[in-house]
Amino acid sequence: MEPLAIKLRPKNTDEVIGQKHLLGTNKILKNMINNKRIFSMILYGKPGIGKTTIALAMVNELNLRYRLLNAVINNKKDFDTVIEEAKMYNGIILIMDEIHRLNKDKQDLLLPYLENGLVTLIGLTTSNPYFKINPAIRSRCQIFELKELTTDDVVLGLNRASKSEYLKDIKIDDESIYFIAKMSNGDLRYAYNLLEVAYYSSSNFNIDITLLKDIIGKPNLISDKNESDHYDLLSAFQKSIRGSDVDASLHYLARLIEIGDYDSIYRRMSVIGYEDIGLANPSIGPRIVACIDTCERVGFPELIIPLGVMIVDMALSPKSNSGYLAINSALNDVRSGLTGPIPDNIKINTTTYLYPHDYPNSYVKQNYMPEKIKGYRYYYPKNNKYEEALKNIYNKLKSTK
Repeated sequence: MEPLAIKLRPKNTDEVIGQKHLLGTNKILKNMINNKRIFSMILYGKPGIGKTTIALAMVNELNLRYRLLNAVINNKKDFDTVIEEAKMYNGIILIMDEIHRLNKDKQDLLLPYLENGLVTLIGLTTSNPYFKINPAIRSRCQIFELKELTTDDVVLGLNRASKSEYLKDIKIDDESIYFIAKMSNGDLRYAYNLLEVAYYSSSNFNIDITLLKDIIGKPNLISDKNESDHYDLLSAFQKSIRGSDVDASLHYLARLIEIGDYDSIYRRMSVIGYEDIGLANPSIGPRIVACIDTCERVGFPELIIPLGVMIVDMALSPKSNSGYLAINSALNDVRSGLTGPIPDNIKINTTTYLYPHDYPNSYVKQNYMPEKIKGYRYYYPKNNKYEEALKNIYNKLKSTK
């Protein structure tokens, strides 16, 4: 009764799909295996991209004694057992899922054995370890980020699965395999599960698009093989908000929600907040962050409420791209060689720096720009309430003698 994803789990790292930046020729984890030495580490990334697979493939390839625990499900007694086993065999690899949820009691138990090397930890998490994992654990581990699997990666896995002994007499065409890969959104485990459900849901093991749509229960909103449909959808979402068309913005948001691509929604909202709204409504950036945090806390379906509210707010907000244009202009100059030495008065070891707080209005005229680009200007305010105030401050400072 094991799921197909478990049955197909690679026995060694050469069989792992994706993650070539870690497991390719002469890459970090591959070299560790070649040198027969594993250190405590944390593997983090999205669900279904191979964290557990890589951990198990590494220990199996090196024939190392290991135990697999979950930071939430397994209790302190389970951790005690691992420690005793480590003492008995002079070392053990502990693969720990959801390491970001490890409580203090278990941390206190493990830390001394991580310190002396009796336990080598391979922590697995979907959360960013720099924010979610206790620094005491983090400092004893190397951190490796797993990259999202591409559609081609998932297609490769599905082709392997369809030729395996576990799906005998399966009949599936390339279009159906590609459909599964697109709907999985980089989650290979989900793709395997969908393939297996479809296999056993057909009368003659014949899998086609119609069957897959019936199983998924969603319309195929992404189908174009060069992925242009998806990027067009994201483009339409951003341009509708930028153009202050609140109804179109909500329409494209609904399509993205139906696909379930929340990461793209969050990323695009964050970009729009600073690129298109920017200094016309500078409070929008922190409020977008708060909205995303709320969405992650409440989950689906309730997350549609804060998303809807935020998109209405963003679409009807005043717009300004002055900050976006300013930094691009500065970057273009830097990239074309317009830099020059930093003025002596603002270097670290200087005796000519004038401390602005010692002067009226905390401002005193002095040179900040390199001589080569002295007088260059990058920021040009737009016509909105907030930037009018910035412009007045700018003009007042420039007129100060």
